[in-house]
Amino acid sequence: MMNPVRTNGETDIEIKRSLQGIVGAENVVDDPDILKDHGGDKSFAAGRQPVLIVKPKQAQQVHELVKWANQTLMPLVPISSGPPHFRGDTVPVLGGVVVDLSGMNKVLRIDRRNRVAMIEPGVTFGALKPEIEKQNMRLMLPLAPRATKSVVGSYLEREPILVPKYHWDMSDPLCCTEVVFGTGDIFRTGAAAGPGTLDEQWKSGQAQKSPVGPGPSDLFRVVQGAQGTLGVLTWATIRLELLPSVRRLFMVGCEKVDEIIDFVYRLQRLKLGDECLVLDRLNLASILAPDAESIEECRSALPPYVLIFVIAGYERFPEERVDYQTKDMEQIAERYGVHPKATMPGVDSRQLLQALSEPSAEPYWKLRYRGNNADIFFLTTLDRSPQFIEIMLEVARETGFPATSIGTYIQPVQQGRSCHVEFDLAFDPDDEMEVARTKRTLEQASRALMHKGAFFSRPYGMWSDMVSNQYAENVIAMRKVKRIFDPNNVMNPGKLCF
Repeated sequence: MMNPVRTNGETDIEIKRSLQGIVGAENVVDDPDILKDHGGDKSFAAGRQPVLIVKPKQAQQVHELVKWANQTLMPLVPISSGPPHFRGDTVPVLGGVVVDLSGMNKVLRIDRRNRVAMIEPGVTFGALKPEIEKQNMRLMLPLAPRATKSVVGSYLEREPILVPKYHWDMSDPLCCTEVVFGTGDIFRTGAAAGPGTLDEQWKSGQAQKSPVGPGPSDLFRVVQGAQGTLGVLTWATIRLELLPSVRRLFMVGCEKVDEIIDFVYRLQRLKLGDECLVLDRLNLASILAPDAESIEECRSALPPYVLIFVIAGYERFPEERVDYQTKDMEQIAERYGVHPKATMPGVDSRQLLQALSEPSAEPYWKLRYRGNNADIFFLTTLDRSPQFIEIMLEVARETGFPATSIGTYIQPVQQGRSCHVEFDLAFDPDDEMEVARTKRTLEQASRALMHKGAFFSRPYGMWSDMVSNQYAENVIAMRKVKRIFDPNNVMNPGKLCF
């Protein structure tokens, strides 16, 4: 399923003229330096420089671009977030044309009654958060995302949110979508599919919140996690929640994650509190401190792992709600022998609460310690997370990667049913030996973790081959789906098993 990418000068001129006719001359970029930047990212993914970059402003232009790609067999690589990029999913494998969706950045609708917003793919966390809060609602955030990160892009990739009790399904908080499939067909998923136009649905009180449909299909699940290999989204609706008026933060320090597992399970079983996550001392210090020197100072005062959870009150009796949930939490904590505290040496509680509530300040928190970062993340259950921590540390010992440069993040998802486990390998991108060691550690640890049952539900880069080799029957099914929605393989070829 490889595409013939044409790169000779004459063809490039023809391509440029065709694209200018679709999006306008001012929205076609051929600057060599910018093209070079798009030929790679901060990951270890190998790629090629794109021929051109186009910046559509409207859904109709996206539709025309996909139709043009099918006529010319030119690969399209959709990008919605601003730099830096970390996972290789936006690096062209075969060159082609990068479709930069950052200009499609309109907030189309905010519906407070139904707690839902409709946004275009270029809307970022930094731009959307204040708009949502004007309506006294809040956006469901992943852990300190980049301000330039696309909200739709994050939700499409199923990045975990911080509040497990509002995470009913792995697809949350994504609802309905409008997508231009690789065939060139425009399709709406969920309640947005109809009957009726969007205006007619709004007049009748509908809010495009149910993701299921049309009919018995759940086609939004096909698009979610596809890394742009099946189509391009032109808008999506997302779930919102009420903005708390009172928040109270608690922390539990521990030497090993095992000490807090039963306590976390019980909190999630009773849906107590809002934000709930576990960070090791490196990741917590990286979020709180602005540079490497400050991170070292902060981490020296912290315990190895810290459970962080927040109890919140909303519009009705917020203080009373926080008080009774705090009392319930304290009783549970006593039962499990843990000691939640509102303060901890090395932690400014107000600063931490703020950091959990907004995008990361610059520089991005994962880059502060060593200058670059390689992630390993997967799904498992909370009770198995200590086992995977030991595997990660054992591989690091074998490869000589310093354990002090490995950050750990554990996020309960789906109301505690499972959890996202993430290891953040900080390294100096200017040190060739360190880069090689990090890459070797990343590869060996990923294989060891997968062998022990880690579920890589978002297989970027080399993980794609690992997953494909282990689940051959899934690859067969996925390629059938690919042939339906992108028969000419013009959408981000070379990613996943395509």
